[in-house]
Amino acid sequence: MRVFKSAVWCCCAAVSLAACGAPEEAPEQEALAQQGAALVTGTTQGCTYTISSVPVPGSMPPSLDIVVTRAASGTCAHGAGSVTLGRSYNTPYLALLANSYGVATAFSYKPTPSGSSMNRCQVNHIDPATLGMVRSHDIVVMYGTNHVNSCALDQTDGGATLVVYGTKGGPLPGEVGNRPNYVATYYDFFTSTTPPVYYTY
Repeated sequence: MRVFKSAVWCCCAAVSLAACGAPEEAPEQEALAQQGAALVTGTTQGCTYTISSVPVPGSMPPSLDIVVTRAASGTCAHGAGSVTLGRSYNTPYLALLANSYGVATAFSYKPTPSGSSMNRCQVNHIDPATLGMVRSHDIVVMYGTNHVNSCALDQTDGGATLVVYGTKGGPLPGEVGNRPNYVATYYDFFTSTTPPVYYTY
């Protein structure tokens, strides 16, 4: 397996309270906030893409839509736009990665409000121009017996290979290691439908 750089996942962005009269954030806190923003925002072809979760009005029990937004700017030929990727009945982990091959997203989600509904991670290839879903794959524990607790993104091979990593509570199909931390490697993610190779530790 190829070596890839480690990344730290932060599920909460820091918010400055200076406008409310609170002290300014320390440089370390500001750096942490920028790092968290980088994990959910990416730029390709002059356009900036962001993944976020949005409360669904009137939903009972409460649920969240997972949305990718493309910001309008002078460098973006495609203009502003957004697409809803899915819905979760608990707070999701969110990740977005953009490179010359396209836009990749990953998010954890609980598909139904049922107590027996287990979290999984959905991995998507999004077309930067149309915001259409080119490819979608769920990382799910075998037989739906436990949760995929989290997922984050990295890349290798110059961006051609997508790496998804996180924690889980049960075995993944064909995994090597049978440990709680997983790495799912999607070779040629943007140009093929090759399934991931799972390694655990």
